[in-house]
Amino acid sequence: MRHNKKINHLGRTSSHRNAMLSNMAASLILHKRITTTVAKAKALRVYFEPMVTRSKDDSTHSRRIIFRDLQNKFAVTELFREISVKVADRPGGYTRIIKLGARLGDNAEMAMIELVDYNENLLTTAKAPAKAKTTRRKTSKKVAEPVATKQVEAATAVEPETTETE
Repeated sequence: MRHNKKINHLGRTSSHRNAMLSNMAASLILHKRITTTVAKAKALRVYFEPMVTRSKDDSTHSRRIIFRDLQNKFAVTELFREISVKVADRPGGYTRIIKLGARLGDNAEMAMIELVDYNENLLTTAKAPAKAKTTRRKTSKKVAEPVATKQVEAATAVEPETTETE
């Protein structure tokens, strides 16, 4: 039974796991998107999203706690200056995991984890207005118009014939 075993150890010691997640979080902050395995991406999401929530409150205490976890002052600065401002109104869900398929060497399931508000392709398609739907309908006017024009042409063709015979 797996009672109280919520954390995925990722086959590493706790110090190795903490260092790896710290480096991956710093890379995610600096590059806005990284490619890794699905298991590491899920572990990184649990590690990273509380940091973003804490970065919304720009205080010395918050900066020190996040620096303790990241150990990268450039990533901390980027997180507090740009990312926290951009996600200020978002209540959670700052990352997106997109599965990419299996890696060729060892057949590991790969995924791309990215910050939600930094994918320009998805942001532009979501804001594009929807086109009005056009349908082709049969209307009685279109059917009636050719019949009416044929009757007018027939009436005009009959009149000159009668004038010529008189």
